[in-house]
Amino acid sequence: MDALEKIFGKTAQMIVLKNLMDHPDDFTYLSGIAEDTGLSHSSVARVIAPLVDANLVTEKPLGKQIRTFRINLENNATIFVMDFYKKLNEMFE
Repeated sequence: MDALEKIFGKTAQMIVLKNLMDHPDDFTYLSGIAEDTGLSHSSVARVIAPLVDANLVTEKPLGKQIRTFRINLENNATIFVMDFYKKLNEMFE
């Protein structure tokens, strides 16, 4: 359990956000996030939508049905959250 989970609890949305923050340069698919996190595909799809709406995550369509996702490194709020996540983990080491 990392610092974010200790303070805010373990939720599917937090798990997805942490997964994307841990791979900031990589675009990934819903199925890739599900595989990495152990969450179901439907859970990932449900919780990633608010992250995209908040502009913390970018969505890039590849064709009509395939979508990829990546943490949005151009959003100041994302940078703040990532910095907070890093500093919090350093405090709890």
